Amino acid sequence: EWPLRPGSIFGTEKDRVNCPFYFKTGACTHGDRCSRQHNRPTYSQTVLINHMYQSPVNLTLTPEMQRFGGISEEMLQQHFDDFFEDVYLEMDEKYGAVEEMNICENLGDHLVGNIYVMFKKEEDAAKCVEDLNNRWYNGRPIYAELSPVTDFREACCRQHETSECTRGGYCNFLHVKAASRETRHRLGVDTFGKGRHISAGSRRRSSHKAGGGHSPRRRRRD
Repeated sequence: EWPLRPGSIFGTEKDRVNCPFYFKTGACTHGDRCSRQHNRPTYSQTVLINHMYQSPVNLTLTPEMQRFGGISEEMLQQHFDDFFEDVYLEMDEKYGAVEEMNICENLGDHLVGNIYVMFKKEEDAAKCVEDLNNRWYNGRPIYAELSPVTDFREACCRQHETSECTRGGYCNFLHVKAASRETRHRLGVDTFGKGRHISAGSRRRSSHKAGGGHSPRRRRRD
C-alpha cells in the first residue's frame, strides 16, 4: 500500500495534528481544549461572527407568548428574515461585496447563532473583523474572527439539506437556515441559503437597487 502524502490527509480524520472540524467549519466542539491544532488564518475571505443570531426558540418565552401557545412558524421566519436583512445590508454596504452569507440554526455551543460572511475581497474581510470587534448588537458585544472556511459544500451538513440529518441541531456540520424567498429576492441574493451554496454573482447589487423605496428594519447597533 502506498503511503499517503502529508498534503492528502491535511484536515481529514487521518490527520492527527490538525483538527478536521475546525478546518472544515471554523468551529470545534472541544474549543481550546481540542487535542488537535486549530490553525487560525491570518488572511481569508470569510468572517465568522460568533453566536450573534439569537433565535426566539432558544430564548425564554414571555407569559404572553405562553398564553398564545408559543411562537408560530410565521413569526419565527419573520424574525429571521429581519435579522438576515439587517446583517446582510450592514456587511455589504459598510465593508464590501458579499459573496455568500450563512447563518447557523445548530444548537451545539460551538455553532449556535454563528454567522459566516464570505467577502469578495480578503481586505474587506480583514476590515470587517477589525471593526466588528469594537461594536455591539442588541446590547451584546460582537466577536468576529477570520475563518478558514472557503468551501461551504464541505462545511454544511448534506443530510440537513435533504432533511435527513439524524443528529438534529447538535450536528457538528453547519445547518444553514434560509431567509424566505421574498427576502432573498428583494436583496438580490436568491442563491443564498439552505441547499444553495453558490455565490450570488453580479446580480446582487443591481437587484438590491431595484428594490424601490424599501426601508430595511434595523436593530439597535452601536
